[in-house]
Amino acid sequence: MTIQQFLVYLSLCAVCVLTKPTDKKDRVHHDPQLSDKVHDDAQNFEYDHDAFLGADEAKTFDQLTPEESKERLGKIVSKIDEDKDGFVTVEELRDWIKFAQKRWIYEDVERQWKGHDLNEDGLISWEEYKNATYGYILGRMIVDKIDTDKDGFVTEGELKAWIKKAQKKYVYDNVERQWQEFDMNQDGLISWDEYRNVTYGTYLDDPDPDDGFNYKQMMMRDERRFKMADKDGDLIATKEEFTAFLHPEEYDYMKDIVVQETMEDIDKNRDGVIDLEEYIGDMYSHDGDADEPEWVKTEREQFVEFRDKNRDGKMDKEETKDWILPSDYDHAEAEARHLVYESDQNKDGKLTKEEIVDKYDLFVGSQATDFGEALVRHDEF
Repeated sequence: MTIQQFLVYLSLCAVCVLTKPTDKKDRVHHDPQLSDKVHDDAQNFEYDHDAFLGADEAKTFDQLTPEESKERLGKIVSKIDEDKDGFVTVEELRDWIKFAQKRWIYEDVERQWKGHDLNEDGLISWEEYKNATYGYILGRMIVDKIDTDKDGFVTEGELKAWIKKAQKKYVYDNVERQWQEFDMNQDGLISWDEYRNVTYGTYLDDPDPDDGFNYKQMMMRDERRFKMADKDGDLIATKEEFTAFLHPEEYDYMKDIVVQETMEDIDKNRDGVIDLEEYIGDMYSHDGDADEPEWVKTEREQFVEFRDKNRDGKMDKEETKDWILPSDYDHAEAEARHLVYESDQNKDGKLTKEEIVDKYDLFVGSQATDFGEALVRHDEF
């Protein structure tokens, strides 16, 4: 790869990382619906299939024969039975359903794990995450200085000029002047921290950078969340801790940080609460429009009637938590109880592998349970 190609690649990476969404924000973390199908066992078991397997996995079972479906279901049952006592309880079934519904989270963690575990030791330290996420920033700062005509590219001529300037600056130029500049505490020595702060501090500490981002604040916020996820405080994340870092809304012990970050985003006047205009401003920008859309008016009513529970005109931490992390109806547990009720032949409140496989058509699909649709898909192939 040539220097020019590398710098173009670096620029593209920066654009991808810094691109911000423009859609309306949805701050509320709801548990996902188990299925978009109608839950009517008299018609079919498609809702139960989606709930038990996840919608994408349920489609794969529709391609199987009944024998294949039963075999794969038996293997799944062995995973659900966490204590390996030969029975599947409502609690184990509920936990499995929640896992199946949020499988994308674990796949996302697995994908990101490979990009952050730089030394491949099965752990992720804060230094590894910081370097993988923010390491390009310093390189980008230097590139910006080299690119004198600001066209987004560094030519060979610009690179030569930069090297000559750097040589003169550090070898021949006014050493005494630079010494005074870098020796911040005037102790006759220059530490790396002093040099780094002088050289890059204007970039990392700029409260109003050209691209709208404050890199230092971003890094400090990530570090705070990383430390919160890191239960043992060693600044090295296990996979479970890294999952909590990437998806804090999924972990009870991380929910306070979700609330804190949300309030920091919305609370523009930094008074520790969210007033009505800050709440609306997070979702909608007037941009000169005199008339608000109907949904904005509805959100104003929602704030007054439901968000601001004590009617003091603002949302505090607990009210914000109730808004973004509502205590939803536990669909997974309700579905688990339904599946146990329908399959528990001896009515002992738990299921054996045999009881589940006997009712395989309730749990998973196959060509036999959806034969017509399977024929259509076969014709498409």
